Amino acid sequence: MGFTLIELMIVVAVIGILAAIAYPAYQQYIRKSRRADAKMALLDLAARQERFSSVNNTYASSPSQLGYVAAGDVFPVGVLSGGQAYYQLNVAVGTPATSYSATATPTAGQALDTCGTYTLNDLGVQGNTSNATATADCW
Repeated sequence: MGFTLIELMIVVAVIGILAAIAYPAYQQYIRKSRRADAKMALLDLAARQERFSSVNNTYASSPSQLGYVAAGDVFPVGVLSGGQAYYQLNVAVGTPATSYSATATPTAGQALDTCGTYTLNDLGVQGNTSNATATADCW
């Protein structure tokens, strides 16, 4: 017994259909896992800012003040996930430096994510900008 060409083409078509369904779902799962990295990085940055503020009575405006290593000691700082940065952390410190707003902006393949840019400020207010999904569903 052998396979006919029609049977073989049916198997190839079924595999193609399954792949067309599975691959986008897989990509969405990967984006969701990278979101967790971005949220954790923002919460870590907030903890570092509060620690710096408790000693200096101001918020930090450079990565080295918060313990990050960055080229030229300026923000943005990459959020690494699997050895590649899919988000960039940035901090805007108010004048005087008694407030801050931090963002995690998606880059590379993560730019297609529906949650957009994550935001967090000195009051602990979490948000998203440029998002197609409700903020409550992203955080």
